[in-house]
Amino acid sequence: MVKFSISILVLLISYSTAYPWGATGHRVVGEVASQYLTAKAKKKLTALLAGESLAMAGTWMDEVRSNRKYDYMADWHWVTVPEGTRYADTEKNPNGDIIEAIDRMVKKLKAGKLDRTDEVESLKVLIHLIGDIHQPLHVGTGDDRGGNDTRVKWMGRSSNLHRVWDSDIIDETKLSYTEMAAALDRPPKTEVNKLQSSGVLDWARESMALRKRVYDIGDGQLGYDYTYQHLQTVERRLMEAGIRLAGILNSIYGK
Repeated sequence: MVKFSISILVLLISYSTAYPWGATGHRVVGEVASQYLTAKAKKKLTALLAGESLAMAGTWMDEVRSNRKYDYMADWHWVTVPEGTRYADTEKNPNGDIIEAIDRMVKKLKAGKLDRTDEVESLKVLIHLIGDIHQPLHVGTGDDRGGNDTRVKWMGRSSNLHRVWDSDIIDETKLSYTEMAAALDRPPKTEVNKLQSSGVLDWARESMALRKRVYDIGDGQLGYDYTYQHLQTVERRLMEAGIRLAGILNSIYGK
């Protein structure tokens, strides 16, 4: 009975961090990215992914969490950068982190000479993590596991702040990933170029800059007002992630 209870506890803890951005959010990022690919990059990616869309490929890294073979990737979803510090000055996780992993995947894919399995998995990791780093709580303060330990009520139901940003706000719109992607703003070319000229440290700093607003939760009873305050930010971050993902993929596969 004790072993059973411990197993259930471990499962619940794992579930609380299982789906960064949620499946819908990650698929929105992939869907947006697909609209900014060059023809050459799109052709190469279609062949490499055997016709699987970027939207569907974007959830792979979460789906394989149940496979112990991929346990080494667990810490790649996040990074801790306390308030008032820079990533460069933080103690680095020996298992890797989201900033290190994104940089490594980009370099690995650009270098080429990978077997098909390694290339496909590295690509799917990159797609996923570029989505993750745009969710503010994946650049955590180090105080509450990126909001997972900050318990709140969402529409009267038990939740935590991380889950609110991963999925609760998005799911409250009742939109499919294609509907949400279609509803997002499309910035002018000049802004697209500016977004795509930025780098992973810029994306992390943007997430850090949003944290104070994210944690402004009052008594922790969250719902319509919190959605009203933050839905545009969520949508903006999904759009930025998609456009930047496309820029990276074009640089790898569009030449």
